[in-house]
This record gives sequence, C-alpha cells and structure tokens, in this order.
Amino acid sequence: MRMVLILALLTLAGVIGAAVYFRSVSMPPEVWDVDPARVTPPASPNFALLRGAEAPVFDMAPEALGLRIEAIALAEGAERIAGDPASGQMTYVLRSRLMGFPDAVSIRLVPVEGGTRMEIFSRSRFGYSDMGVNGARVARWSAALSGP
Repeated sequence: MRMVLILALLTLAGVIGAAVYFRSVSMPPEVWDVDPARVTPPASPNFALLRGAEAPVFDMAPEALGLRIEAIALAEGAERIAGDPASGQMTYVLRSRLMGFPDAVSIRLVPVEGGTRMEIFSRSRFGYSDMGVNGARVARWSAALSGP
C-alpha cells in the first residue's frame, strides 16, 4: 500500500512538472512565424494546413479580415507573437487548458478577386497526434469569419 502511495505521488509530481514546463516553454517567433504558402508540412498528423485553392475566401478587405481574425484569436486566449492584422501576416500561440501544450497558428491574408484568401497553418509543438485539435480550430475560425 505504501508503495502505491509513493508511486501515485511521484506520478502527480511528474504531471505537475510537465504542466509547468509546457506552460512556460518559449515559442520564439523566428521559429514559429512561417508563411503557410511556403511551409513544408510535418510528417506527423498534428497540424491543419489550408493554402492556395484549399484556403477559404472571405468577402472582405484584408485589413478587415485581419481584425476579425485577431478578435477571434484573442477571444480564445491566443497570444500574438509575430506580425499584425494590418500586415496580413500573423502568428499566434494558443495553449491547451489542462496541460498548456502550445500550438502555433500562422496566417497569411492574400487579396484575390472577390475578397481575401486566408491561408492558415495550425500545428502542435509537441506530440505526434493532436486528436483533431488543429483541424477543429481552423474550421471553427473559418465558420466564425463566415458569420455576421
């Protein structure tokens, strides 16, 4: 019984230590701020990437779309680490609630006929699989931008 208690305490200490690490690990812009149009997708399935013909087009100017994206990202607790809405290129870091796993989201806005194309690359820093988190984020943000 005593051994079980010691193992449980060691496991708890490990989980707490990991959470502290993941919440504090840096996400330097020089590494994580990338152009979705030029990035090479990782070999692991822990990302979502929409670019070129796959990327959604929104009926608004790049500046207006950039401001809407910024509002959506900040409402989800994102921190912008590079770029700005006016430039049409931004990178955000979001962390999972429980463990603080960091994800990076890079966005490039491209003016096209009929509006602005949003190229987006959302990816996890750690792990092989993201259990669909990045794809869900891209879908959620795209749906929010399509609304009123």
